[in-house]
Amino acid sequence: MNGDWLLRGRDGRLTVYLKSDDAVLCRAETAPGGPWEPFRRAGGDLGLRQGPAAVGQGADGYAHLAAWRQAGSGESRLVHCTHFRPRLAPLDWSPVGHPNGKGDRTGTPAVAVDDRRRAYVFVRNAGGGVSLLVQKERGGWYPWRDLKGSGVQDQLVAVSRESGLVEVYASTPDRILHWCQEEPGRTPTSGERADAAARPGTLRGLRTSAERTTLFFTDQEGELCAWRPGGKPVPLLQAAGPGPVAAVRCEIDGHDCTVLAQRSASGRVAFAAYPTEQEQAGAWWTESGPPLPSTAEVALAVDAQGTLVAATLDPATATLRVTRRKEEAGLALEGWREV
Repeated sequence: MNGDWLLRGRDGRLTVYLKSDDAVLCRAETAPGGPWEPFRRAGGDLGLRQGPAAVGQGADGYAHLAAWRQAGSGESRLVHCTHFRPRLAPLDWSPVGHPNGKGDRTGTPAVAVDDRRRAYVFVRNAGGGVSLLVQKERGGWYPWRDLKGSGVQDQLVAVSRESGLVEVYASTPDRILHWCQEEPGRTPTSGERADAAARPGTLRGLRTSAERTTLFFTDQEGELCAWRPGGKPVPLLQAAGPGPVAAVRCEIDGHDCTVLAQRSASGRVAFAAYPTEQEQAGAWWTESGPPLPSTAEVALAVDAQGTLVAATLDPATATLRVTRRKEEAGLALEGWREV
């Protein structure tokens, strides 16, 4: 999944989303902090194309999903569905079209939600730029909008500020691109660019203050970097492994901290934490849990009690493991358990 696949719903229950070969699967807690129900299909029986799907969440707790489906020989279309509560069935997939009108799959979608509860679906188009589809408040969608750009790599990252303004990040072989809304409801416009070469598939966005988001990425030298438009990318620490980093803000010992997690080269999950937006304070990795398969993914969230939760999910076997922060000083975690 492109986006945070471990989410806390409006009723406090945690949900995980998993893209299988032809479906998005979801699995939720039966009660906050309680047992987990089995996986089930999201969006009905409509078959999806192979490749990542996207998930984004609004301030109302609703999750929005976007994915590609086959629409004939050499033709694909994007579809969207909404998941209102973890234990309710998501709505059926609804077709939303193609950024170029017609054609095959063009890239992995990304989803963000604004302060009006409208989904913004971003995707690379056939010309190598970025296109946007915005949901109407009373149903339906506005026409596709071309945000321009060129040479964009497959993965986009969409994120919304606390104000609800939506932003999207993309990378080319030699720089990072950024589009942002200047006012609610406006089309995001091209903003600052960072002259940094990010490894493909390593972008991760996080809301880090009322009016700022931070983009994490791994550069070509293997350094995990943080970038906020208005400044320059800051090297934070050597990436623990090859994949994207998971990131979340939470309170640790009374301090607003950013916690990072990544599957390390040893296969275990590596954690690091530092005061939010204070990269100069430094960070270091501490590994936890058993070695995981190379396909395993890592996610972070904060549960209904405000406790840090970490999860790993192996798409090949659908094996889900979860741990929580202990009620003691520092970043001490409980033992990992399969659920």
